Amino acid sequence: MRTSVLAKRDGRTVIEVQTLPDPVPGPGEILLEVRAAALNHLDLYALGHHREAVEAPQQIIGSDAAGVVHSVGPDVNEAALGGEVVLNPGLSCSVCESCRKGQESQCAEFDLVGRGVPGTFAEYVVVPARNLSPKPTHLDFEQAAALTLDHLTAWRMVRTRGRLRAGETVLIHGIGGGAALASLQIAKMTGAVVIVSSSSDEKLERARSIGADKIINYRRQKQVAQEARQLTNGRGADLVIDTVGAATLSESVSATTNGGRVVVCGATTGADIEINVREIFWRQISIIGSTMGSHLDFRHMLDAVTENGLVPVVDSVWHLSDLEPALGRLEGAEQFGKIVLSASGGSGRWP
Repeated sequence: MRTSVLAKRDGRTVIEVQTLPDPVPGPGEILLEVRAAALNHLDLYALGHHREAVEAPQQIIGSDAAGVVHSVGPDVNEAALGGEVVLNPGLSCSVCESCRKGQESQCAEFDLVGRGVPGTFAEYVVVPARNLSPKPTHLDFEQAAALTLDHLTAWRMVRTRGRLRAGETVLIHGIGGGAALASLQIAKMTGAVVIVSSSSDEKLERARSIGADKIINYRRQKQVAQEARQLTNGRGADLVIDTVGAATLSESVSATTNGGRVVVCGATTGADIEINVREIFWRQISIIGSTMGSHLDFRHMLDAVTENGLVPVVDSVWHLSDLEPALGRLEGAEQFGKIVLSASGGSGRWP
């Protein structure tokens, strides 16, 4: 199979296109023919760790994927062959207390495809059969690949952990990234009023065009919390979705109404922060952590996507062999939506 790999050459990390033997599925596994795979910030972290290591093994990264079941391992029904599927990239032990409760993303051994095991930036990848679900029929492979990790993460943040209800107001930081846009789509699907923030007027206007009700440019309006309160007649947001971390969490707390919720899933700007604890307990703010989602979250998300005809926002489509420039676009924060690698798409093809 052809794949893009991280490799060490003369002490430097390089991204190479290589031909490797096709992997073979084991018990309970399938061999997925990858038709499209999408990028995540997780891939930038993997690249950074590889660069920092003096010696690092060759690595295939990538977590999102949509494709076709090519072959199956022992104990997997052959009826799955040829099925068009999407991948839930979360890996868990399936036997611990959390897994038995259906909370796989709380498993002590939780990991992702593309970290401890080979990832999806290849023509083929071996994954557990239980991690695959039928591809929504209204989506092509590139759109379906853009759906999996970020929309699962957003579903758990907005619906499972954040408990957003129709008529509530939600503030979403950093609109333009995959998880933030997925949160916008799911919040509007839920019937919420959505405020989004960005430093880019272009991204804010594009967000407005797909459903954002109110916008904040934090480069001009320095105090996001103050602006959010003005936009809600002094009340604040019922729910704040924070995928950013250190740069926004304190503002997230201040932007929340009394008794409101802040759900955090990322730390792209760092993990260490000073925060006003008095504000948290006096105004009874809930700060809630959220990571990926369970298999049940994944099914509920896919059902909602199908019922509502939701289409993920795709920034650009590149060929599977063009991982390096695609990662460069993600690293430069130039994207609006998901950057996708396709087995057939041309490099830099804009939808």
